[in-house]
Amino acid sequence: RSGRAAALRARMEERLLGARFRYLNQQLYTGSSRDAARLFRDDPAAFHLYHRGFERQVRRWPERPVQRIVRYLRRRPASLVVADFGCGDCTLAASVKNQVHCFDLVPLSPRVTVCDMAKVPLAAEAVDVAVFCLALMGTNLQEILGEANRVLKLGGTLLVAEVASRFEDTRAFLRAMTQLGFKTVSKDLSSSYFYVLEFTKTGPARPGPAPGLRLRPCLYKRR
Repeated sequence: RSGRAAALRARMEERLLGARFRYLNQQLYTGSSRDAARLFRDDPAAFHLYHRGFERQVRRWPERPVQRIVRYLRRRPASLVVADFGCGDCTLAASVKNQVHCFDLVPLSPRVTVCDMAKVPLAAEAVDVAVFCLALMGTNLQEILGEANRVLKLGGTLLVAEVASRFEDTRAFLRAMTQLGFKTVSKDLSSSYFYVLEFTKTGPARPGPAPGLRLRPCLYKRR
């Protein structure tokens, strides 16, 4: 009987954790990056819970997107300076020889600098590579990607790995990126789980709205 009670309690706890993860996930995708920073500043434990739920989802995939980014950087000079927006547990920084500036909303690692992704503490044109690996959250995408443009050197690289189902219109998204000062170098749309996009910075972002810069919220259904 005690075994059945323990199993029931474990299932209930799992359901509660799942419900909390879905709630937090919805907040991240339907609010701005400032809202997200405020949410986790007020409740840091919620970020740890969110990260656990996130890891559980990604473990079901045949490949982790961050490993694609790792392989990309290992094929290039270790002297390139990298900014990892939404770095999580700093897997990227721990896997390459490059200097990596790690930014996120809560420090899961001592390497992390806590900040809003639309306002990172770097000088203009300070890095060679900017990375968003499953990290393009928030309703202010133009502001966030504009910040990546600001910190990237001219000719620098922007790498985006994002859930495939979030793209409503990939062509429109890529066109919008040109207005933000980026030229598409390559796009890997072969996976049904995530896309990997590579851009180069051609100049500063142009003012005004960028039609087509839309991603669907990544909302998980109750199982």
